[in-house]
Amino acid sequence: MARARAAVVMAAGQGTRMRSALAKVLHPVAGRPMIHYAVREALALGCAPVVVIVGHQREAVEARLAADFPGAPVVTAVQAEQRGTAHAVACAGPALAGFAGDVFILSGDVPGLPAATLAELDAAGGDAAVAVLGMKLADPAAYGRLVRGPRGELLSIVEYKDSTPAQQAIDEVNAGVYRVHADFLFDALGRVGSDNAQGEFYLTDIIGLSVEAGRGARTLVLGGDRALEAAGVNDRADLAAAEGRMQARLRARLLAAGVTMIDPARVVLGDGVEVGPDSVLEPDVTLLGSTRVGRDCVIEQGCRLVDTAVADGVHFKAYTVTEGASVGPDCTVGPFARLREGTVLHAHVKVGNFVETKKAELFDGAKASHLTYLGDATVGAGANVGAGTITCNYDGKKKHRTSIGAGAFIGSDTQLVAPVAVGDGAYVAAGSTVTEDVPAGSLALSRVRQQNIEGWVARKQARDAGQE
Repeated sequence: MARARAAVVMAAGQGTRMRSALAKVLHPVAGRPMIHYAVREALALGCAPVVVIVGHQREAVEARLAADFPGAPVVTAVQAEQRGTAHAVACAGPALAGFAGDVFILSGDVPGLPAATLAELDAAGGDAAVAVLGMKLADPAAYGRLVRGPRGELLSIVEYKDSTPAQQAIDEVNAGVYRVHADFLFDALGRVGSDNAQGEFYLTDIIGLSVEAGRGARTLVLGGDRALEAAGVNDRADLAAAEGRMQARLRARLLAAGVTMIDPARVVLGDGVEVGPDSVLEPDVTLLGSTRVGRDCVIEQGCRLVDTAVADGVHFKAYTVTEGASVGPDCTVGPFARLREGTVLHAHVKVGNFVETKKAELFDGAKASHLTYLGDATVGAGANVGAGTITCNYDGKKKHRTSIGAGAFIGSDTQLVAPVAVGDGAYVAAGSTVTEDVPAGSLALSRVRQQNIEGWVARKQARDAGQE
């Protein structure tokens, strides 16, 4: 029978090298805070509970966890004073009281480690009380070194500041990820001391304690590109590198699913974004949040879509921006259009260049081809909204709605002063200001009658000449 699994995610530190007012684990990678990835992969592995050790900006971290994982077995434990990694894990003791199984210990600043690798670590650990994830690095820098015996067995982990020159030459280093039997873990933590260069309680000391007790310690060492799966983030350069690796992974996933990218390196994706096969993403496209794009879509250069649902066959022309919108099948949007939150386009709608919408619903075949603002509006099927049309939806205190009926025609340079309704099949003459409802099938005309004054230009020029 499979052993129960729990996780401890360390996320209490400030991350001073980030030089930021924001807690390190809340810095985003591919649109999600780093802590999200560690918790998500622990849950995917079947860990319950997942105990997140919080400290710096505790309330902000807890709020984000609650928003991202509602109803999940995620709890927090407080490390009020940072006294080392062993102390941090020990803070999870009350939350794991009575737990019998395997505890996975993760870092909240390692966003690229998948659950599959954690499962590999578990398998590599076998019946040993401790399994350690390692990395083989050309430049091991200041990581803790994996010290092995004559038969290659893991004997201990020595932190860099406590290591000898010979140990510093070791290129297998500690990734800070562990699988530990719960019955051993908390007993061992009680025996960890702080007699070291930093005066801290090192979690790495449990490896030596496990070997001494005959409980064993084994490793899974990642080499080559895989070593980067376990790379942590300590500063802004590390954050940029983590973003680059995540972007490469997300792009590769879409390419494998049948999406065309003209220049993949110039496409930015949020974690969780979906794009259907045979869709084309041109350079400098950004897709973020909960965006879902259907099949056979074209998204031209410079478009930015956030939290947008896109059906099949949609064509976004260059430099279109959307947020919180829903776009139906076979629509054309842009170039230089902006669909704001609450916009809903049904099938075969055209929203053209320099058109802005907000809380607007355009039904099948409706058109607003250029230079228009539609806010708090409903546009019926087949209606045509001419260039320069504005729905005047705000009176200084409240927003009001405009309704344009099916098949209606709104002439260019029209102001629709809400609340107002234009009936089905009605016409509004160009240059009109509409303040009253227009019945179906009617023509609304509110222009001032044109007057031509013959000879006025010549008389003006004569007067001007006499003043010189």
